[in-house]
Amino acid sequence: MSFGERLSKGWYSNERWPLLLVPLSRLASVIINRRRHRFLTNGPYWVSPVPLIVVGNITVGGTGKTPLVQSLVSHLKSWGYHPGIISRGYGGSSKKYPLAVKIDTPASECGDEPLMLAQTTGCPVYVDPDRCSAAQQLIKHEQVDVIVSDDGLQHYRMGRDIEIVVIDGERGVGNGQLLPAGPLREPVSRLGSVDYVVINGVSNFPEFLEYDCMSLIPKALVNLVDGREVQPGNISSEFTGQTVRAIAGIGNPTRFFNSLKALGLNIDAQAFEDHHAYSKTDIEYNGPVIMTEKDAVKCYPLATTEHWYLKIGAQLPEELFCNLRDQLQRLSGDE
Repeated sequence: MSFGERLSKGWYSNERWPLLLVPLSRLASVIINRRRHRFLTNGPYWVSPVPLIVVGNITVGGTGKTPLVQSLVSHLKSWGYHPGIISRGYGGSSKKYPLAVKIDTPASECGDEPLMLAQTTGCPVYVDPDRCSAAQQLIKHEQVDVIVSDDGLQHYRMGRDIEIVVIDGERGVGNGQLLPAGPLREPVSRLGSVDYVVINGVSNFPEFLEYDCMSLIPKALVNLVDGREVQPGNISSEFTGQTVRAIAGIGNPTRFFNSLKALGLNIDAQAFEDHHAYSKTDIEYNGPVIMTEKDAVKCYPLATTEHWYLKIGAQLPEELFCNLRDQLQRLSGDE
């Protein structure tokens, strides 16, 4: 186990040793407060001419932002908007930014999540470590009237109209400490200033915090080679008597593994680091292999008919989207 893995495990358990890093967390707190104060006092470096929605988190690691982005842009389209998506492109390394992500752009250039969004949403996707630059190029080259930023809550150079924070209901905020003593990018008090807090999964959050719940629902098991789909009710019978290799290179692989078990599968689980760059050896197995959709975008060139991914969808209260639509209409002056 790497130091990073040990540290992450310590954040979300009762281990005390990460608290030795609290002096560094106090220094981080000073830096965070200064950046936030500068943003609130002087305003952002760049303000979008169209409404900009940030979907982010206050912790490191996966919380379920990307499925929420997929659901959000689907609703935006149904309301008559033309959304575009921007991202940092974590895990990718392009020679030139901003980068317009196409459905065949290598994940090694654009990152796995932006590629998945480009393939599944039909929206224009631009990546750049400087999200202001990504948004500017998106507006310049595409006909968009609303921008969704996948992550970027702490990218204070970029103005935003709506902030949505996603929290992993199972892991919560860990030990409640700022990095590096804990998983927090910003203090929990930051939740009081955002527009919407979305809890992914079962939550033990205090009642005084207003939030909406999100569930990730299995939609189908999809074969990487021939595209064949198996519906959730038939997945266990598809692999009767077999042990399935389950692989995941995401922020919280346990959630994915538990989803497969809930579908009635007997799994041999193998977790990789978030945004892992897969090799053929990583996905070889004497039998079926099931991965996340995020992993699948990197594994198509390596896949055989034994390789599958689990397609999921985000289920959220319709009231959240009604409130969001009303807020967008007010921003656009359509009321």
